Amino acid sequence: MSNTQRFGMPLVQSAQAQKHVTVNESLMRLDGLVNLVLQSVTTAQPPAAVIDGQCWGVPGSASGTWSGEAGRIAIGSNGGWVFVTPTAGMSAFVADQGTQAFHNGTQWIVGAASMGRQGSGMIIGMAEKEVQLSSGASFDTGVTIPANAMVIGAVAKVSVALTGTVTTWKLGTAGAENRFGQGIGKAKNSWARGMLGSPMTYYQNANLMMTAESGQFTGGKVKLAVHWWELRLPD
Repeated sequence: MSNTQRFGMPLVQSAQAQKHVTVNESLMRLDGLVNLVLQSVTTAQPPAAVIDGQCWGVPGSASGTWSGEAGRIAIGSNGGWVFVTPTAGMSAFVADQGTQAFHNGTQWIVGAASMGRQGSGMIIGMAEKEVQLSSGASFDTGVTIPANAMVIGAVAKVSVALTGTVTTWKLGTAGAENRFGQGIGKAKNSWARGMLGSPMTYYQNANLMMTAESGQFTGGKVKLAVHWWELRLPD
């Protein structure tokens, strides 16, 4: 046996020369895989700079030095990549989506809070973005609630003071402009924590909307996030 069963880490062989090479490669893999953090599971192009210990979930559309490694974990090692095949039940934090993921033996299920043997599960979802406002009385933030999601709430925080004749504003979606807050200020660090008393299910995609309660926006920046639950269908 020359490699470990789960992560394929090379084992030192009897009378092997340069044992440190084998040991160092195994340690490099462990450094990436323990308390696993995946920078992304959707990025197809390898980063230009390889950072030792940094890990990525290689998607099916991978190119460059990741070509042919779809479904595996790419671990930065000595300026190149070491690839490890994940196993069912592994968990990781997916940095670019801000949530945990479980591997079901075939793919990473991002946001999974539970995962049944047939593939069904409870998914926790989030979308966030810092938006630059443009002129107008209302502004489509581009932060999207997906169809068939049960929304728990949305939050907002002004990162650059809002400009224009607007005095206060509200946060919601089309047809429910104040669902997540109203009377929100324009000064930096003004905020809204729009926790719904009763979670609301959206059966079609909907974007978060900012609407002036008086006057108009001309500029400024706001950080936004919306949080929801989804039910995953069996495989």
